[in-house]
Amino acid sequence: MNTGRKSSYRALLASGIGLMAGPLAAHAQENGLVINLDTVQIESESNDILKQDGYVARQDRIGTKVDTPIAEIPQAVSVVTEDQIEDQEPRTLNEALTYTASANTGNFGFDSRFDAFTLRGFNAYYNGLFRDGLRQYNSPTGLYKTEPYGLEGITILKGPASSLYGVSGPGGIVNLVTKRPKDVPFHEIELIYGEDQRYQANFDATGPANASGTILYRVTGVARKSDTWLEGYPDDKYYIAPALAFRPDGDTSLTILGELSRSVTGGTAAFYNPSYGQVSDIYNGDPRYNDFTQEQGRIGYEFEHRFSDLLTVRQNLRYSHVDADLEYSGLYDAGAPDLARYWGHYQEDVSTFVVDNMAQFTFDTGPVAHTAVAGLDYTWASYDGAQALDYVSLDAIRNADLAYDGGQDTNQTGVYLHDQMEWNNFNLFLSGRYDWVDTTSHATDYSETGQKDEAFSGRAGLSYRTEWGIIPYANYSSSFSPNIGNVYDDLNSSVSRTADPTIAEQVEVGVKYEIPDANAVLTADYFHITQQDGVVFDASTGINKQRQLDLTSKGVEFEARTSLDNGLSLIASYTHMEMTIDAGAAGTVGKELSGVPNDIAAIWGHYDFQPGSRLAGLGIGAGVRYVGTSFGDDLNTIDNSDRYFVDAALSYDFGALDPDFDGVKLQVNAKNLFDEQKAICTSGYCYRDEGRKVIGSLRYRF
Repeated sequence: MNTGRKSSYRALLASGIGLMAGPLAAHAQENGLVINLDTVQIESESNDILKQDGYVARQDRIGTKVDTPIAEIPQAVSVVTEDQIEDQEPRTLNEALTYTASANTGNFGFDSRFDAFTLRGFNAYYNGLFRDGLRQYNSPTGLYKTEPYGLEGITILKGPASSLYGVSGPGGIVNLVTKRPKDVPFHEIELIYGEDQRYQANFDATGPANASGTILYRVTGVARKSDTWLEGYPDDKYYIAPALAFRPDGDTSLTILGELSRSVTGGTAAFYNPSYGQVSDIYNGDPRYNDFTQEQGRIGYEFEHRFSDLLTVRQNLRYSHVDADLEYSGLYDAGAPDLARYWGHYQEDVSTFVVDNMAQFTFDTGPVAHTAVAGLDYTWASYDGAQALDYVSLDAIRNADLAYDGGQDTNQTGVYLHDQMEWNNFNLFLSGRYDWVDTTSHATDYSETGQKDEAFSGRAGLSYRTEWGIIPYANYSSSFSPNIGNVYDDLNSSVSRTADPTIAEQVEVGVKYEIPDANAVLTADYFHITQQDGVVFDASTGINKQRQLDLTSKGVEFEARTSLDNGLSLIASYTHMEMTIDAGAAGTVGKELSGVPNDIAAIWGHYDFQPGSRLAGLGIGAGVRYVGTSFGDDLNTIDNSDRYFVDAALSYDFGALDPDFDGVKLQVNAKNLFDEQKAICTSGYCYRDEGRKVIGSLRYRF
């Protein structure tokens, strides 16, 4: 029986079964036995660096850089598994994170141009995105776009993580786990149709590339042509991600991961704001001039060799590049009966090279078992931008020359040590790291400003596993992050400066509960984070400008995940938090940071009717997301009302109807089923939520 996540491979096993069938049948006849051969099932995830079972992730190496049971990591960790991605069919990374505790993805309404989200109230999309354990550097506009179909999971490590990963934000990091080669064949074709003329085709193929199985391959692809609810705002994409793994023996592996993609979305997602704190129904964009074209690529590898029980070495390396070309437009009040329009053109290119070298040591000192890591990593990143702005005509902006708009070069080197010690069910984690960052900022007149930053980051955490599956823990951690671009101390001035690095400290206590004899995990935690020199965007002057401020974030999180043998899977999360401004613009000190709701809650359930039921093959899912009230500006003069969003899914596995259709599944997903559309304001500018969207898919696994 194919449950919708697993596929039967009778043809591939036919020869092996045939060889055994004769002797087994004869033995059965002699002994009066009846032999039932179960259908062989396989999942699409590789379970390589992230081991998962349904909606529950059991082991990962992102929290500690070594393979570790997630429940024993003394820090809050959430995981979006591949089964959850398949059941919910997210179109973007933002949508994939919507059921995760402390993740807020709705600050800017509908905007498919970027994955812009916060963790524990802090911006996490510039310095909190990692892919396969390596930082994914994002510039002001050339943000690397994530294709959810290319992932086999998303790990969210909450709170400061610089002690192992270097430059990153106070709220935590989001690590994207790329689909990687498997040692058993897996093939999938999926066709998708949805509202707004959404046509999409996905494919995924993996397995051994040679007879001995020492070379494995995987290739994943997406082709999409789509409109959106905004006029002249497309959502097109072409994506291909090849991967190759060499495993000559059990001690050595080399995995090469690549991607090439091209996307075209709308360049303008905003609506006209007639006054401060108000948003109209008038779309700012000009359908004639509204393409945001982005071409991106990455190539890298993961190498690992085990010398002995004591020593294993790894090197992870990646080069990536983004070319972004943004056409945008807006409306303004020129004092005439009709609104006047301006047009803009912006181009940016970003290149990044990242390499992480580490050695893992496994040894004992008396009764204490150690797993230690020593490492050295290096990041080089560079971006440059050019722009033009015109208030005359569309033809004028199309013919305008682009003027240099500045850029930045960054060189970062970090050394780190980590030791996790186990003794009598106690786990003590100690991590320390020192970073040196050399930043050169280029002004619009090509003048250069250099800045050197360095800092120590640390983490100390302790957990204890009881015999009942309850694991209390506590940790202290810190973060360090030089910032991208310039900031303004006076938003009404044209004078800017290079941003100071952001530093933060966290204290967290919590408890995790692995329910015995059940695939279920419950977590609860309290966190308190203080940040200095954080960077936020402020649109209170009518122009988005970056400024720096000090913040305190504190709150509680609850999360539950389970996938049971009866076909039921559940996710529930709740976050209550408060983020206050300790130092910032005049009149904001002591106020709450805009766009940070005090309460976020979500629950999602999915049920597959089991074999033997009259409804076998049917799958149903439903979820509710709640985003509480917040302020729309840092002066706390704008109020954002709370919002509810309902999602749903319905699927049918045709393999339950006829074995000849094994692997064929029809699925329909609805986002925001009751068409909830409200205004949401952040940093003084107001946006609109996207309404209901329905998507249908037909998938075949073979």
